[in-house]
Amino acid sequence: MKKIVTIVGARPQFIKASVVSKAIQETDGLTEVLIHTGQHFDANMSDVFFEQLGIPRPDYQLNINSVNHGDMTGRMLIEIEKVLLKEQPDWVLVYGDTNSTLAGALAAAKLHIPVAHVEAGLRSFNMQMPEEINRILTDQISSVLFCPTDSAMANLKREGFDDKPIQVLQVGDVMQDSAEFFAQKATQPQGFELDDGFILTTFHRAENTDNPERLAAIITALNHLHTNLAPVVLPLHPRTRKVIAAQGLKLDVHLIDPVGYLEMIWLLQRTGLVLTDSGGVQKEAFFMGKACVTMRDQTEWIELVEVGANELVGADTNNIIEAAMHNLGRTVKDESRLYGGGKTSKEIAKRLNSLI
Repeated sequence: MKKIVTIVGARPQFIKASVVSKAIQETDGLTEVLIHTGQHFDANMSDVFFEQLGIPRPDYQLNINSVNHGDMTGRMLIEIEKVLLKEQPDWVLVYGDTNSTLAGALAAAKLHIPVAHVEAGLRSFNMQMPEEINRILTDQISSVLFCPTDSAMANLKREGFDDKPIQVLQVGDVMQDSAEFFAQKATQPQGFELDDGFILTTFHRAENTDNPERLAAIITALNHLHTNLAPVVLPLHPRTRKVIAAQGLKLDVHLIDPVGYLEMIWLLQRTGLVLTDSGGVQKEAFFMGKACVTMRDQTEWIELVEVGANELVGADTNNIIEAAMHNLGRTVKDESRLYGGGKTSKEIAKRLNSLI
């Protein structure tokens, strides 16, 4: 039996692992050990995903959170190394661009355990984002890179990966697998009673929340839209809630607690517009056929901008308002099958089985 150690720690990784772990379980000759770093520790941001998505309970729970980036990554590196020395896996599987991703890849690489990186090759070209640092470094020390898009493949080609002893494979995006699989299981958030057509909003990235001017501009836009265009529904990340309070700002929108993935899918199915700074939510909106306005200066998912499904507006109040006004109620279609058509998780499991 060939052993894979999978490392997760944050909401997008739970969602991706839900379908890939299922595919691994269904593949003869593969077994999986799951490490949860604890990067997302709030029950609404972590435990609920395991319960709703049917992800196997973690074999190891590291409970590392609420510290600075360097401290968090270092602690994860130490604890993940202990697990890898004990388990002696054939591969380590990491997802995306979090501190958990980089720590897992570093721990494995230093022990000469091959690393497979799901969602490789994405670039925002903004080195102020910790996620950009994490994804670039993880790609460099991986043995196989599972790329979701043509643009991810092109990024790695420009960076010289054709001349490196690393396998670069385009397999599609596991997020589409998840969205399609769980769409029929979507669940209404408890106590939610608004009519369809609201503006579903998420924002949590440090580039917005840690910059007082950007944060104030976003909140001003949201308050205006809520009063003058359509109800703004905001599942508010605990960290963001604290930052807003510390800045003395007031949100005059429909605030709800963070929701699980099935509730998020339900909201996406009924929203009239998605307004976000999340990478994952940009794609989830697309999979549900909804237009998206992204409150960032760059996006890793440039193909969504190119096909007109997503509009980048930065953190400018007027740009956010204007984009929301002309995108509200607009639907989008996946005419080019941008992300693999929902078969990526099985392809990843098959590839891993053949590579080991």
